[in-house]
Parts: sequence; C-alpha cells; structure tokens
Amino acid sequence: MSESLEERITELELRFMHQERTIQELNETVYRQEQIIVRLERSYTLISEQLRTMNPSAICDPDEEQPPPHY
Repeated sequence: MSESLEERITELELRFMHQERTIQELNETVYRQEQIIVRLERSYTLISEQLRTMNPSAICDPDEEQPPPHY
C-alpha cells in the first residue's frame, strides 16, 4: 500500500487548507471575544462609577471610606 508522491502531496495540501480555515475561524472568534471583553470592561467601569456616586461606602474599602461628618 504505497501512496504515490502525488497522493501524499495532495493529502498535505488538503490538511493545510483545513488548518488555514481553522486558524481563520479561531482568529475571528478571538476577535469577537476581545470586542465583548472591551464592552464588558466599559460597562463595569460605568456601573462602578455610578455605584460610587450613589453610595460610596458600598464599594469602598473601610480604610478608604471618609469619616462621617460630626454635628
């Protein structure tokens, strides 16, 4: 069962094309995920800023919290 050189080359070319397609699909997936991560980071920052504005002590460490005003 000896494959000819031409058959082996054809098989290698097919594997290469399949791998190229797979790499392209993976690149597209990674790109989409990066875009999602960027949007999530922006949302997180916005929500954190809104929470800090509404109730600073809810998200600050006790060491960072301002002492209450004295009357």
